[in-house]
Amino acid sequence: MHIACAHCGTTNRVPDERLAQDPVCGRCGQALLAGEPIELTDANFEAVTSRTELPVVVDFWASWCGPCRMMAPQFEQAALQLKGRALLAKVDTDANPQVASRFAIRSIPTMVKLQGGKEVQRTSGAMQAGQIVGWVG
Repeated sequence: MHIACAHCGTTNRVPDERLAQDPVCGRCGQALLAGEPIELTDANFEAVTSRTELPVVVDFWASWCGPCRMMAPQFEQAALQLKGRALLAKVDTDANPQVASRFAIRSIPTMVKLQGGKEVQRTSGAMQAGQIVGWVG
């Protein structure tokens, strides 16, 4: 399984049986699957999402959005529950307009599930952790 490091951009090969064992980047030593959402930006979005073989679930949000702030702890809980099965990421649409534009984000919060860097599923609106886990599958 290949997983791109959100911190340094290095692609790491992790055996499937080690996905739940807190693998770290071979280059920078940062956790690859820490069980918490990672922050993606216009600068690192493509590198991380296209070179990670796990499903990548992106929460498009903004700091001024009430439903986004309400969903944030639920998204964190879902990241912990999905550790080793999916990589959960957050993109601040105000700070990263290129990625938001690329995915035509019109309302937030919006979650997009990517496989191999390509969108395979989308939903809008705040969700509970259990709903997020169920949606990811």
